[in-house]
Amino acid sequence: MNALTRSLKLVGALALATGATIAAAAPLKFAHITPPTHVWHKVAEKIATDLDQATGGKMTIAVSPLRKLGKEDQVINLMRPGAVQFSIFTAGGLANREESLLGWSLPYVFKDVAHAARAAATPAAREMLARLDASGLVGLGYVFAGMRHVLSLAPVSSPADLAGKKIRAFPSPIYNDWWLAIGAAPTAMPLSEIAPSLTTKLLDAVDIDLDALVGLKFYQQAENLTLTNHMAFPGVIAVSKAWWSKLSDAERETVRKVVAEAEQWGVQAAIDAETANLDKARADGTKIIDFDAEAFRAVAQGVRDAYTARNPLIGTFYQQAKDL
Repeated sequence: MNALTRSLKLVGALALATGATIAAAAPLKFAHITPPTHVWHKVAEKIATDLDQATGGKMTIAVSPLRKLGKEDQVINLMRPGAVQFSIFTAGGLANREESLLGWSLPYVFKDVAHAARAAATPAAREMLARLDASGLVGLGYVFAGMRHVLSLAPVSSPADLAGKKIRAFPSPIYNDWWLAIGAAPTAMPLSEIAPSLTTKLLDAVDIDLDALVGLKFYQQAENLTLTNHMAFPGVIAVSKAWWSKLSDAERETVRKVVAEAEQWGVQAAIDAETANLDKARADGTKIIDFDAEAFRAVAQGVRDAYTARNPLIGTFYQQAKDL
């Protein structure tokens, strides 16, 4: 072998080694659906920052908000082979794969975000996470986006004010059942279509959390806010099972610790955001509507009974959450 051949082989070997290093150093991907102002994005960014520090730069994460890596079902398909490693999914969306997660959307179970966060530590809530294994996911924790309320073109002070009205609702059977029981016409659509739909009066109202309402300034199209507080809205922090299986025990423990700390940080951030977002909405001219809370609560029992009867884990979760 002459000197030129040896040199070329050395260059080739170095190129391969460099390529492998670059590939190994490629950031992990973290997908979610909310805007950068949302508490879920802030939790994702905290996980990215803390994991980078905890691993000395060996695990870096690029966070992609607002469905930039696809809708939730598309992200799950990417996570199965490990092409995306982290995500925050809506609990309601994941309920299409694990029905028991519908328990989080039972109307009038949770007093506030703090109550819902305590429910996240119940055995039933942790069992819901464990069952995501069948979908190629490892559920690590929960995040919260505040309670659900009604933003509307015309004031809503009772269920009667929503009779026949089109309300944007999260695409989930329990949301549909809840709003149909109220007498409204639930209409599913992504966050990006809400503002123009309110402007053109394709929608009369929106079922929304304050973080999304303020972050996307939906009060510019609809000025009436009824603080119904009818449901919690958690997300699930999950990682790819395929990626997880390749980690060492020590690496898994590091990820779990970072996520657990971000989960607790996110709870307080969500609680703080409830107050700050309501103050912001008021300051920008949103009208807070007085309403008949008992009239809304009276409708909830039938919906809760139907879902606790159809799924044993939902029933168990309801009891554990109610008893907190």
